[in-house]
Amino acid sequence: MTRRDLLLASSALSASGPAAEAQTRRRPNILILIADDLNDYSLLKSFPGVKTPHLDKFQSQSVTFTRAYCAAPACIPSRAATFSGLYPHTTGAYLNGCDPWNKAPIQSAEPFPALFRRAGYATFGAGKLTHAPVPKALERAMWDNEPYGGGFGPFVSDEERGPEHKDRFWYPKPWTEPDTDFPDVRNASSAIEFLNQPRDKPFLLTLGLWRPHTPFTAPKRFFDLYDPARLEIPVPGYRDGDMDDIPALGRKLSLLWGERFVGAGRGTEAEWRRFLHAYFACTSFADWSAGRVLDALDASPHARDTWVFFFSDNGYHCGEKNHWEKTTLWEKSALTPILVRQPGGARAGARCARTVTQVDLYPTLREICDLPAPKHTIQGRSLVPLLRNPADPWAHPALTTYGEGYASIRDERYRYIRYPDATEELYDHAADPNEWNNLAAKPESAPIKQRLGALMPEKFAPTMGGRLG
Repeated sequence: MTRRDLLLASSALSASGPAAEAQTRRRPNILILIADDLNDYSLLKSFPGVKTPHLDKFQSQSVTFTRAYCAAPACIPSRAATFSGLYPHTTGAYLNGCDPWNKAPIQSAEPFPALFRRAGYATFGAGKLTHAPVPKALERAMWDNEPYGGGFGPFVSDEERGPEHKDRFWYPKPWTEPDTDFPDVRNASSAIEFLNQPRDKPFLLTLGLWRPHTPFTAPKRFFDLYDPARLEIPVPGYRDGDMDDIPALGRKLSLLWGERFVGAGRGTEAEWRRFLHAYFACTSFADWSAGRVLDALDASPHARDTWVFFFSDNGYHCGEKNHWEKTTLWEKSALTPILVRQPGGARAGARCARTVTQVDLYPTLREICDLPAPKHTIQGRSLVPLLRNPADPWAHPALTTYGEGYASIRDERYRYIRYPDATEELYDHAADPNEWNNLAAKPESAPIKQRLGALMPEKFAPTMGGRLG
């Protein structure tokens, strides 16, 4: 099936007669929703009781890629890879603070919104998008509007936190002031306003949510959904002594956020419950924000010819492997399920277990919308064959990197990690989904490591800089 055939088929799913003939002459719309630090608790139900009714409904209408992974386990490098279609080992954009859009080679890349706009699409962006400065000329090439970000807030005041809580990102609070204090609410409203307007050409609408990322402030009603005393502590993926078989560089990554959060090890149970409660509340808040936009789309005249993509920039630990936050090469940091709803409900509710990455999104969007070639050579592979048939063969393990020589390969059974000092980890997810038992030192693991190691990058681009944590 050619790209044009795919366009015709997807448009024709929900129309017939003269209207269908007119509809097939127009390329589809695209709506992209990006969450921030959303792990698999809700989307894959790996933790009981997380309340996300809007995403549950959307997932029933979509294809869920259950083994989708970010290219880098931190906001800026992950988004740089997704928007540019280039892996971090190609660009050197590994870490937060790396400023990728003002440095070569990403500086000269054509991000996918710019390609859409050059191809005649109306483009609208709002919220947390690249999360790194973009030159004004490139921003104008990407968006018809001037995107409003809004930042992480609102934050709890210094006076309310008190001098013992110096880090404003790590103080949770049920928010009792207006919802409009949150950029996510204002940005979702601007997206809804965009959807309510008639369009004479197809559009790309990209909304980046700031939640569930810290600060753990959310409207009080989302905190009220949960009783912290009933939350499961320790979390299902935690085990005492889990770090005993981890190489030194892996332990170093694990400790990046430990001291900042509840301390190494179990911390205190009260603090663990407090922050898990807040993370769940912020997850439900993100669900509500996404649901507002999805409901507006479904009530608009654009619903029948719009593809919708939902994913998070990276995963998130809540104590698993003695770690909080992201920035590791383990499953919890790298796993970012992707949900794709097709016009007409094709493959609604299907699950695809193939290993894919967010770098695959750029070529997927290009094929769906029959876009011209971008001005640079993109990487990744189109997911269109898997959207047609989620069980199709797919011999492409997922690559996640977090610095020069820091890399992880994930196929449908194993995760293989290699650090710059050649130390290793290997996990068999068929028997050990929590990655508790490092098999790298076992003689019988040698063929598996050799096979997966051959897929590691031969070269790593020099780092653009930034910070590990």
